[in-house]
Amino acid sequence: MPDLIIKPTNKYIKAGSILLAVAIAAIDLVVGTQTSNLPHWVLALPLLLFLWPLARLARRRFSTATVTADRLRFETGVAGRSTRNIQLSKIQDVRVDQSVTQRMFGVGNLSIETAGEASRLTLLNVDKPQELADEIMNRVPKSGAV
Repeated sequence: MPDLIIKPTNKYIKAGSILLAVAIAAIDLVVGTQTSNLPHWVLALPLLLFLWPLARLARRRFSTATVTADRLRFETGVAGRSTRNIQLSKIQDVRVDQSVTQRMFGVGNLSIETAGEASRLTLLNVDKPQELADEIMNRVPKSGAV
């Protein structure tokens, strides 16, 4: 079975970029028509709005979960890196949580529960979360007990 790579969705980055473009166009329109009584902080607004899609892009770029034949490996971090490995045989439950907005975009949060002391790993804003949950559970080895 090929490795399954899970990353946060790209949809929020695209939506944020579209909203940023609309905001910049609106600010440009306002600046072009009312330059005399416009506060100076309005010119910094596009830079502040740019932080939202940039933060989503950083989270997407530096968070990866990989499901191999026998384990799930979750890596996160920019400068410092954190890696968590979970044996698939230790996975007890995979849960999908979706807010109304997430349901509209077809994304959700995937919570993976294990028998260990750090028993929950949550992958935020992944595409097709129910399909991923089903795929992960299908890869979990079945116990021999009946």
